Amino acid sequence: MPIVADLGKLAATLEKAVPRRLWSIDKPEQTCVPPKKVKILFARIKTPAIRCRITGTVVRGPLVLEGSGKTITVTMPLHAAISARDVGGVLSRETAEADARVRAVARLDIAGDWSPRATVSIAYDWTDEPHVDFLGQRIEFTSKADAKLAGVVARLEHTLPQELGRLQLREQIAQVWGAAFTSVQLNRANPPVWMRITPRQLSYGGYTISRNRVNLALGLTAGTETFVGDRPPDPQRQPLPAMTRMQPGPGRILFAIPVIADYRQLEPVLAKALVKRSRRPFEVPGVGAVRAQFYQVTIYGTTGGKIAVGLRFSAAAEGGEPSRGTIWLTATPRNAVNDRRVAFDDLTVAGVTDSVRTSLLLKLVNAPGISSTVSAALTQNFEKDFDELLAKITRAIDEKRIGDLIVRAHITDVRTGQLKAAGQGVYLPVWGRGTATIRLAPR
Repeated sequence: MPIVADLGKLAATLEKAVPRRLWSIDKPEQTCVPPKKVKILFARIKTPAIRCRITGTVVRGPLVLEGSGKTITVTMPLHAAISARDVGGVLSRETAEADARVRAVARLDIAGDWSPRATVSIAYDWTDEPHVDFLGQRIEFTSKADAKLAGVVARLEHTLPQELGRLQLREQIAQVWGAAFTSVQLNRANPPVWMRITPRQLSYGGYTISRNRVNLALGLTAGTETFVGDRPPDPQRQPLPAMTRMQPGPGRILFAIPVIADYRQLEPVLAKALVKRSRRPFEVPGVGAVRAQFYQVTIYGTTGGKIAVGLRFSAAAEGGEPSRGTIWLTATPRNAVNDRRVAFDDLTVAGVTDSVRTSLLLKLVNAPGISSTVSAALTQNFEKDFDELLAKITRAIDEKRIGDLIVRAHITDVRTGQLKAAGQGVYLPVWGRGTATIRLAPR
């Protein structure tokens, strides 16, 4: 989850913070040329010191700010104009001009309260040291200029970290933290599925600088909850926590989703199978051939992880009176872990309602023809439903805007659990994991 700060703003604020005229100097009675011993004919004599008055100013040019990798570099060009006045009471004025370049290199860090810090190292060098030539002597002004430059360097060391605070990194980080308390829609319908995100921890994983933009790498640790149905309320926002260090590696995402086969989708499948089978008579032990006509199939979830199947039909043996009514069966859905094929076991008769001449109906339902048809028709392969839902979720989280955040996720692994009969339908739990990145992109 990167946070981006434009270094152009930092350059502008530094321009305002550092004055153009850095310092001036006016020092009378300075030793411009120290005394020397010289040999004239056979004698050695000592020349007197030559004194002068040193004046001058140093101004700076435009600051140049560059960022790359892990460092921010500020280059400040300097121009010095220094004069020697009243040199030895002979030379009224001699002016020297020189240029220097101050280079400040800053390395960023983030404190525990998410405020930026910087370690600054500064160096400078003269491209041409300030001096004048007088009577064959070189008068150096470097030491005088260096003393003043030390103050300029100290000021830049103090100003640069201060101005980094104006990048509003902490404010951006707090904005990302608050926006992450939300819900993401994983599936629009059949069924609607939401993943509610509750952030728990925000960590810092370093930074890179590219094209004069600081990119902070942040890691968000959050709890997720899956809801089927309407969008859940967003979790209550919490204050920005203290910074922790992020472990290296890509961001990870874990989620849980349900694949649900609605009972209303199973009912016509079973009804069609029973009607097709009823074109041939059923062999009922002790009765013989029995003709049946099926009118309605009802399926719903019941207790004990079972489903209830209601068959409303009529049946008649050869030459006998027809029987009619509704027989209720129960069955248990079963599948293996990571297997989307489901079978229904333990098919048993649970009751009879609205029936006339119940005995024949019960015998027919317990006959192999009915039980095998019901079991075969209910046996489903969730692979297609699973693939369709997974495709929807992949599209939903591939690039998802949440307020000012853009979330990109890639699913890398999916596993399925064991089926459960619920009130709405047969429920197949699915767990997934993948990688994710989050980017701040205000509208």
